[in-house]
Amino acid sequence: MSILHRAWGRPVADAITAGIRAGQKAAAPALRAVQTLAQALPLDLLVEVGSERQRASNRVVYDFFSGIGPELAHPGGSLPGANRWDVPCDPEHPVPVILVHGTAGVAQTNWGTYVPLLVGAGFSVFTLTYGATEGARWPISALGGMRRIEDSAAEFGRFAEKVMASTGTDRIDVVGHSQGTLVPAYWAKFLGGEDRIRRYVSLAPLWQGTSTFARARPVAAQLERRLGIDPSAVIPCHALPQMMQGSTFLRRLNSGGSPYVRGTAYTNISTVHDELVRPYTSGQVEGGPGHDVTNIVLQDGCGKDFSDHLGICGSPRAAAMVVNALEGRDVRVVPCRLVAPFFGSPLLRRTGGAPEFITPFAPSRRDR
Repeated sequence: MSILHRAWGRPVADAITAGIRAGQKAAAPALRAVQTLAQALPLDLLVEVGSERQRASNRVVYDFFSGIGPELAHPGGSLPGANRWDVPCDPEHPVPVILVHGTAGVAQTNWGTYVPLLVGAGFSVFTLTYGATEGARWPISALGGMRRIEDSAAEFGRFAEKVMASTGTDRIDVVGHSQGTLVPAYWAKFLGGEDRIRRYVSLAPLWQGTSTFARARPVAAQLERRLGIDPSAVIPCHALPQMMQGSTFLRRLNSGGSPYVRGTAYTNISTVHDELVRPYTSGQVEGGPGHDVTNIVLQDGCGKDFSDHLGICGSPRAAAMVVNALEGRDVRVVPCRLVAPFFGSPLLRRTGGAPEFITPFAPSRRDR
């Protein structure tokens, strides 16, 4: 690390953090007004789920953004049915499930589809927000996954121990999305969680990293070479450079040939239309001797699902695969529907009956 980096890297980082805090303080009255308005309006005016009607029926709405309304109305809260600390697990589903959000997600926003889905299937479901900027207030605090993944993994481990103590279990199941597929893996491999995860289901995993931001590397190299400043040390999301192909973090996670540990059943679900995990095969890593790994590509056998990096968390097809993986057997029929990117919703609902609208924009597998 250069002298300039030591001299300027931390002050720049502190300046960014201080700016965020100052901005939040100045904006606090406006944020309180917005929150008051959000709580006063029917939630289905903000987003079509999260209303009292859904709470009553526990209806599953397949839409990645279905957790936004509840977060606006109850910042930092839990979706109905999640985090029931005083309720024992159903004997038919004795292992609790922890949902682990992706970068910039939180406990509610990432899992509007999955909490009612899994609660309705009889699972005990827990959600957390990890890696939020220290000292931040809402809505900045509603951007998780900002800290180093090692720190987030330790935070996840503490939450997992709390879940197991509360439910009287010694193992958990995990469903992770994007960065949320890496965080529990690091805990399992390096922080004492090796024998604690029974089933590990990953949506849009990136075990070998992504090349999406590769074009930014020459610019970063110039900044470090000319000014002695490593941009990865000062950007608000410290996890971002760790997810790039070839990072020190990923080399360590994959030490020994893979990110996996023995005794855990892994299911990786990727989409060919993933615009953030490039190539999408980064999440389709084979297991070594003694590993239990199932790799699934969402479009295999169903080219009509255009779910991308976000939409995969709203896809009915992916959701059925997740339930089957957690059950350890095929209890749900895996549907093949026309599904929109970005939202993961049935396509006709989003395009007004013109599904051909997105066809020119959907990359084929030959492009990957």
